[in-house]
Amino acid sequence: MDSAREPTRVVIVDDDQLVRMALRLVVDGEPDLTVVAEAADGESALTVVDQHRPDVVLMDVRMPGRDGLSATRELLTRPSPPKVLMLTTFDSDELVLGALEAGALGFVFKDTPPPRIVDAVRMVAEGNPVLSPAATARVIAAATGSRTTGTRRSSRESARAKLSTLTERELDTARAIADGLGNPEIAERLNISVATVKAYTGNLFTKLAVENRVQIALVVRDAED
Repeated sequence: MDSAREPTRVVIVDDDQLVRMALRLVVDGEPDLTVVAEAADGESALTVVDQHRPDVVLMDVRMPGRDGLSATRELLTRPSPPKVLMLTTFDSDELVLGALEAGALGFVFKDTPPPRIVDAVRMVAEGNPVLSPAATARVIAAATGSRTTGTRRSSRESARAKLSTLTERELDTARAIADGLGNPEIAERLNISVATVKAYTGNLFTKLAVENRVQIALVVRDAED
């Protein structure tokens, strides 16, 4: 990382003060991240974001008053909006899809290990969508659940043809992404550098004709369906 680069500015929004404190400790413990403000509900989040102009908002989904989905929709209609990473304890198809439809770039559960949350903040700050493994599974299930047998067969054949164009290491990377791993975890699994993971991921976007990591995961799952 460029040492002259300003830290990524983060706002934490959660109605539970202990959760906010824990997240602040995790985020502020990283030299490239800094928490600039907190908010306890969606309405105050809008004010805090206007005041502090963060790069990323860690947004709880369910809060008293204005919830995180509504606040996210409002934030993303504004000029130069922050990236939004949704946090929740609730494991629900409706919430995951609602967050993505609201414009959130990421969705992770609050029991996600701190290193993964930190990695998710960094990825979202760079404009890269990221989901926890459980959230990824739910998006895939929602996207594929209503397919007919014929459609499923066609999707499987198309996905396998796409994957056949990959090198062995690119395929390993695609499968790790489908497992919901972040770049550092993929690097550890494959015993390669994070820079190499990023290079492989860029190749996947091109070769698979996709725009984000969720779509990579869908191709992998289609091939295995």
